[in-house]
Amino acid sequence: MNILMLGWELPPHNSGGLGVACYHMSKALADHGAKIDFVLPYSAHHPGTEFMTIHSATDLSPLHRNGMGAYDSKKVLPTPLGKADLKDLKDIRGVQRRYVKFVENLVVSSRPDIIHAHDWLTMEAGMRAKEVSGVPLVVHVHATEFDRSGSGSGNPLVHEIEYQGLLMADRIIAVSNITKRIIMEKYHIPGDKIEVVHNAIDINSLNNGYAYDFSTYRYLEALKADGYTIVSTVTRFTVQKGLVHMMKGAARALERHDKLLFLFAGDGEQRDELIRLAAKYKISDKVIFTGFVRGKQWRDAYSVSDIFVMSSVSEPFGLTALEAAHHGNALIITKQSGVGEVLHSIFRYDFWDTDLLADQIVSIATNESLKRSLQDGVKNEYNRISWHDVAKLCIHIYESTKRRAKI
Repeated sequence: MNILMLGWELPPHNSGGLGVACYHMSKALADHGAKIDFVLPYSAHHPGTEFMTIHSATDLSPLHRNGMGAYDSKKVLPTPLGKADLKDLKDIRGVQRRYVKFVENLVVSSRPDIIHAHDWLTMEAGMRAKEVSGVPLVVHVHATEFDRSGSGSGNPLVHEIEYQGLLMADRIIAVSNITKRIIMEKYHIPGDKIEVVHNAIDINSLNNGYAYDFSTYRYLEALKADGYTIVSTVTRFTVQKGLVHMMKGAARALERHDKLLFLFAGDGEQRDELIRLAAKYKISDKVIFTGFVRGKQWRDAYSVSDIFVMSSVSEPFGLTALEAAHHGNALIITKQSGVGEVLHSIFRYDFWDTDLLADQIVSIATNESLKRSLQDGVKNEYNRISWHDVAKLCIHIYESTKRRAKI
């Protein structure tokens, strides 16, 4: 089967879980015999992608592409695609129009059996490719604008693109039942058009030669030896991630148990606000900001941690929870996070319930047998999740979509 895969990023040039999911899904599909043409909006080397053909829609560097509003749509100007300037690659709408033009030409020469578009960033290209070629379109929703905005608002242009893409899609893949409900309730798409396919984790890639470096977080290791519990989050610092609430929960937890240290690994537009909040709550000495981490430092952040918190206001799935579980963390996850649909040896709370979050942190930190039980239980659960199972489901969706398109 020939697949035209439309994505916005791949490792190591990714800024979040979208690129990771696209990479491992594509690799698993290729292992099942699929031929994949993967289109990106930038040009860069991607090691370990020999299983597919990567096409660059522009000569932009990955760093140039960052900051345009891919994950912070407040920066996206309300420019209709037809009025975007093809020559203006400083504006995401110009990049998207160039991307659409590239895909429009590629779909004719590549002759795919299916078009698979990921999130609003590539939906317009997917719709145009379907229009030009008549090939069925599968839209994969990793997050909606309702998730990214952390509320019922958001960018009207992005909402419109999502609505049109979901309407024109022959089939929709949602990464969780939470996301499926949002698509049905907010965009009024019938449920029988949407298939839930949870993300997975590639254990082999995580076990490939990695060894924890105790020197990376030597200070934290010294505190752990003195009886401290390290509580971490690894994420983008955006309103969607609920970090303001987590900081308040951290302050409440420290009122009840002082041998806690909070590791905020990541970066984003809320960084300065979070630093000010830590000072306001008088816990700056117990909160460490690493900045953006990648590669070994990113994995070391998981490894030094005892408890991982996913505090998201709305998290369609949450691959970082699986990654944290692999590195031996006990998990505390909001009820608004889709990964809770596949994990059960976890604590859950509503993102706004900072008192319950504090209680859960303190309970795990002060009860070694509870912590060990959660760590061991969640390991057994994530071990059963496979990208190869995801690929099988995707192939089934492709084949059934093609059959329906011929009727």
